[in-house]
Amino acid sequence: MTARAVGMSSLGVTAMSKEAIVGRTPAEAVALSDVTISFQLANRAVYTAVEQASLSVADGEFVAIVGPTGCGKSTLLNVAAGLLSPSAGTAAIFGTPLRGLNRTAGYLFQQEALFPWKTARDNVAIGLEVAGVSAAEAHAKADAWLARVGLAGFGPRYPHMLSGGQRKRVGLAQVLIRDPKILLMDEPFGPLDAQTRQIMGNLLLDLWSADRKAVMFVTHDLEEAIALSDRVVIMSAGPAARIIGNWRVPLPRPRDISEVKLDPAFHQLHREIWQMLKDEVLKGYAQTGGG
Repeated sequence: MTARAVGMSSLGVTAMSKEAIVGRTPAEAVALSDVTISFQLANRAVYTAVEQASLSVADGEFVAIVGPTGCGKSTLLNVAAGLLSPSAGTAAIFGTPLRGLNRTAGYLFQQEALFPWKTARDNVAIGLEVAGVSAAEAHAKADAWLARVGLAGFGPRYPHMLSGGQRKRVGLAQVLIRDPKILLMDEPFGPLDAQTRQIMGNLLLDLWSADRKAVMFVTHDLEEAIALSDRVVIMSAGPAARIIGNWRVPLPRPRDISEVKLDPAFHQLHREIWQMLKDEVLKGYAQTGGG
């Protein structure tokens, strides 16, 4: 075995059955079935990060994945991206087994992926240029996307001239300009302050509402997960992390994050999910020695 890597309740919120989670339909953008991901360590021992995880994401559905640090949330995202191959189980994209990179997906990482020597316009345009689009057309589309994320006129600026939130906007435009069918987002707003995270969350919802793509959104922030998503998936503490909870979010759309957090339904759902999540967080905390 090698590191080919080797993933309820009241108020109208119902826990989904295993069959509902695993059952495939033609509309499923991502289908992970009984995925196990294991790695061989330097001492030849085998570490299992995720064990028999099954998760489907419908086309146009926004799914948030929450769990303790080190539970394999990002690992599942990497399987969906085609960056890791399961040791066991299967991954399919729009009904087709995934082999190699998932070229229908755009991936927004927690860490910035901007080239510091390129302007905001050039950073956004680069994906199109690599795909063979002319520089003039790519730059025109980049300017249009910068305007869509609230950065009209910022095209000539370099990353060091932008705030953290502005750089995140450039990164979002950089991913969306290629019109991916699936968005994979790994703690994309994690480094930002609370106010900027809220602004970025509302921006993401506005962009997603205009062209509903399938989204897998990894976060440690349960409030953020509920406010953004159609469904919240909970993972257990690792090793051999599993999917242990799956909640529909009954809050109507469109949503404003600051307003939706005042809704009694939001607070009840948060309490219900936290009852399960807090035990796993404590387990993960204990495993790391409280660090």
